[in-house]
Amino acid sequence: MPYITTSDGTEIFYKDWGTGPVITFSHGWPLTADDWDTQMLFFYRKGYRVIAHDRRGHGRSSQPAQGNDMDTYADDLAALFDKLDVRDAVMVGHSTGGGEVAHYIGRHGTSRVKKAVLIGAVPPLMLKTPSNPEGTPLEVFDGFRAQLAANRAQQYKDIPYPFYGYNRDGAEVSQGVMDHWWRQGMQGSILAHYECIKQFSEVDYTEDLKKIDVPCLIMHGDDDQIVPIAAAAEKAIKLVPNGTLKVYPGFPHGMATTHADVINADLLAFIES
Repeated sequence: MPYITTSDGTEIFYKDWGTGPVITFSHGWPLTADDWDTQMLFFYRKGYRVIAHDRRGHGRSSQPAQGNDMDTYADDLAALFDKLDVRDAVMVGHSTGGGEVAHYIGRHGTSRVKKAVLIGAVPPLMLKTPSNPEGTPLEVFDGFRAQLAANRAQQYKDIPYPFYGYNRDGAEVSQGVMDHWWRQGMQGSILAHYECIKQFSEVDYTEDLKKIDVPCLIMHGDDDQIVPIAAAAEKAIKLVPNGTLKVYPGFPHGMATTHADVINADLLAFIES
């Protein structure tokens, strides 16, 4: 399987399909590149080169004790871009992956990037603070960590319900989608997943968003129960210099899976605009 080895010896698994214009995908917590299956297949068949990786500590990548932080995630992505000679990429990030896209640009610039897309993304800041009263209290994330440490396997059975909006009246529940989520999560390192909670909840991406100097599409469901829109997309759009916000009424956090036809069509329109 294809891997790159980073400067600290960590092996990062990646997929690289096709030879056309480049689209890269950064996944959410605690998932893998496989969470982008629907998008990868769709855009590959449209003639694009599609690239997705398993973040360190996730999926098929190494499970080091060190480097489970957003600075290192961004540097790992930069190493992958260098190895694959990525140019003029459209970077797409979901949830924590949206933080990764923003922080990559904030840390490494846009010399290899043409456009950016943030889907249900965590920036600018999920944590409730005096200056971010719309955020989520720290106690919620502490409870999340406690649940993970006590019984990660059960926690990963429970999360897909709000993640995909399957806890809403009238929702069409897919057991296969939930099993796919659980399988991806359990592939990874409990240590990496535990430490990554801080990265998606407590890291402030405000300055990163200000540095996204390429066209940026922000896509968010207004029924996102994992990353509430008020502290995320509604604030992020005010920070990116050249952004477009598209809100999806009733769509959940995992809308790229539950409403792939809509999301893929809108992504294609933005990419080709």
